[in-house]
Amino acid sequence: MDPGEAVRQVYQASYRRLVGQLTGVTGDLAEAEDVVHEAFARALARPRVFAEVTDPEAWLRTVAINIARTRWRRRWVFDRLFQAGKVVQAPEVVEGPEPDRLPLVAALRTLPYPMRAALVLHHIADLPVTEVAATLGVPVNTVKSWLARGRRSLAAILREEVRAPHASARRGLS
Repeated sequence: MDPGEAVRQVYQASYRRLVGQLTGVTGDLAEAEDVVHEAFARALARPRVFAEVTDPEAWLRTVAINIARTRWRRRWVFDRLFQAGKVVQAPEVVEGPEPDRLPLVAALRTLPYPMRAALVLHHIADLPVTEVAATLGVPVNTVKSWLARGRRSLAAILREEVRAPHASARRGLS
C-alpha cells in the first residue's frame, strides 16, 4: 500500500477520536483540531516512517499531545512575559494591505512558496540575501535564483493585471 494512502486511511479512522481526546487535553476544540492536523502533517511529511509504526493512532496521539504541550509552554512563557511588562500584547485587529497593494498580494499568491517567501523576506522584510538564505535553510545562490525568477514572474503577472484589470477578478485573484 502507498504510504500516503496509509496515512489517509488512519486519518479517516482516527481523526474524530483524536480530536475528541485532544479536546479534553487542551480544553479547546479549535486547538485540538490544530494539534491533530499538525500530527497528521508530520505523518505525511514522513509517510514511510509512519507506515512502520505498529500503532499509528497511538503515535499520532503522542505527537499531538507533545505539540499541545509545546504550545501550552509557549503561551505560559508569553503570559509571564506579558504580566511582567516585557512584551506588549498584539492588537486585536491587524489591518490588511492597502488597496493599492492587493494586486501584488494576489500575484505573490500565484508563485511557488519558496520563491514567494524569498521575495517577501528580501523585498518586503528588507533582509539581505544571506539572511534570507539562512532563514529558509538554502544556499545563497538558490535564493538569488528564486529572487530573479520571482521578479520576472511578478513583472509578467502585474503587467497582465495592468492590461486587463478585470481578468484577475474573473480568475479569483482579487
